[in-house]
Amino acid sequence: MRTTEDIEHAIDALVDRERVRCLWSFRRDWMPTTHEERLQALQQIQKHGTRAAFQQASELQQWLSQHFNDASANS
Repeated sequence: MRTTEDIEHAIDALVDRERVRCLWSFRRDWMPTTHEERLQALQQIQKHGTRAAFQQASELQQWLSQHFNDASANS
């Protein structure tokens, strides 16, 4: 089972790998730190990335959205 921390680390790694190709409009040292920023980064990777990057971003976005919604419902 993946934890939120695992997903955040996976998103950070994907952002690092796809920074030049997909996130060129962001500062070079920018890393997403909020839920909204992570979703924004994943959307940019889906839009500008390779097929493999698109697929990974989609999986991470789905997990993040699903678990964020679960956490919100439990609040």
